[in-house]
Amino acid sequence: MLKLAVFDFDSTLMDGETIDFFAEELGLGEQVSKITEAAMSGELDFFESLQQRVSLLKGLEYSVVERISQNLPYMKGAQETIAELKAMGMKVVCFSGGFRSATGYAKNILGYDADFSNVLHHKNRLLTGLVGGDMMFNYSKGDMLVRLQGLLGVSEDETLVCGDGANDLSMFAHAGTRVAFCAREILRKEANIVIETKDLTQILGKIKC
Repeated sequence: MLKLAVFDFDSTLMDGETIDFFAEELGLGEQVSKITEAAMSGELDFFESLQQRVSLLKGLEYSVVERISQNLPYMKGAQETIAELKAMGMKVVCFSGGFRSATGYAKNILGYDADFSNVLHHKNRLLTGLVGGDMMFNYSKGDMLVRLQGLLGVSEDETLVCGDGANDLSMFAHAGTRVAFCAREILRKEANIVIETKDLTQILGKIKC
């Protein structure tokens, strides 16, 4: 019986990559998007790619970060799927290599119980190009999942995880139900449920509760 569901945010609960939306404001969308894609495909170290991408955002007004973070396009079926999983008695959590400005705002809209992500450092309401937080490394999601399972008394077999990119691999290693959602090949190979279309409600018909 599933008791814990953990979802990635960017390109899973949200249709796109938050950092790419930020970069577009500075005319750097294509440059940052290429780095994001390489990182999600497992071609770049996540920590190094995150630092590289955030450094390019230096000088962006934090009010712009807030505006974009509060107007992101959520994935089709995200709200309904989370509500249904919670109705089944599961705790639903978001792990994101992205940013608290987005995951914290989305929490009450999409209805998940907690979010773990990173924080963009800013001074005088301008981004400094620095970042810190819970999800900085390739192994961060797996490390946090194991700690959360211990805290909640939940086993691997009672855990569902869902993501799309290489930095989700570490949490796939600690879950019995592994959903690759419109995912890169590196993640699809480790999944036991593969969703090909952008509709999270498709998960509901494939899981054993």
